[in-house]
Amino acid sequence: MWKPLATSALTAVLALCATLAQAQDAPLRIVVGYAPGGSTDRVARIVADKLGAKLGTPVIVENKTGAGGRLSAQAVKAAPAHQPTLLLANPAVMLVAPLVFPDAGYDPERDFRPVSHVNSYEFGVAVGSAVPVKELPHLMAWLKANPDKANFGVPATGSLPHFFGLMVGEAAKVNGEVVGYRGSGPLLNDLLGGQVPVAFDTFDTLLPQHEAGKIRILAVSGAKRSALASGIPTFKEGGLDIAATGWNTFFAPLSMPKPQADRLASLIHEVMKDPDTQRKFEAAKMEPVAATMAQTEAMLKAYRAQWAPVVQRSGFKP
Repeated sequence: MWKPLATSALTAVLALCATLAQAQDAPLRIVVGYAPGGSTDRVARIVADKLGAKLGTPVIVENKTGAGGRLSAQAVKAAPAHQPTLLLANPAVMLVAPLVFPDAGYDPERDFRPVSHVNSYEFGVAVGSAVPVKELPHLMAWLKANPDKANFGVPATGSLPHFFGLMVGEAAKVNGEVVGYRGSGPLLNDLLGGQVPVAFDTFDTLLPQHEAGKIRILAVSGAKRSALASGIPTFKEGGLDIAATGWNTFFAPLSMPKPQADRLASLIHEVMKDPDTQRKFEAAKMEPVAATMAQTEAMLKAYRAQWAPVVQRSGFKP
């Protein structure tokens, strides 16, 4: 009986070795669920350049847009073992979508292995020049006094800025109407034009118009003030005991052999510790993070615990 078992085990080992060898020869794909030029795409391309040099093989960034990023996750879930593929995704894809879409087509915890958390970003609340407030407490008082104007714009319904806005409204006891846009560009245009009085978006997106004096960011969502604009207070400093961030994280499909995922996690960690990589992130007004696989898994667990109840309480339906 022992001979067939030994032969079977040997066959399995040889098959794994062949898969690993084949995968190492194939170029690595990084799949992004958003169009070129966006923040997630910029992260992917900065990392891809550095990672390719370490691997000694090309790293290809593939933009697979559609369905709010869900198509990218579905594609990476189905990637064969011989084609090394990573998904670079944010919470909208790997937290919100599976909670609000019964047919998202993937399960973040069952279908993927977290590889490396590579950057974090904060949210901000901004007002247009026509809104007569300069501090967060004044904004909350103004909204309560003007319920007909108590609405806020977000770059997309179901986005993290959307749910963060609801979190702020709940903490401040202000019932605001959400106005969803098709991206940050249209949202900022309406904020500048006075069509929407208040906007929640990622801090780096709002900052250029704030620096130009065209809008006012009243608070930033981090636990401490942003190094990009230290003069802007946090929400906690403004009287609301909330803090939140978003992230971009690499995920591997379960089809990828774990030794290969471990190696990629180690190399990406090295890339993110490189001073030149950090300078490129900071030049793009993004906060770089060098996290191990274990640190990434712990971050995601804590993040789900914080945000899943917010999404579920909102009753949001696409």
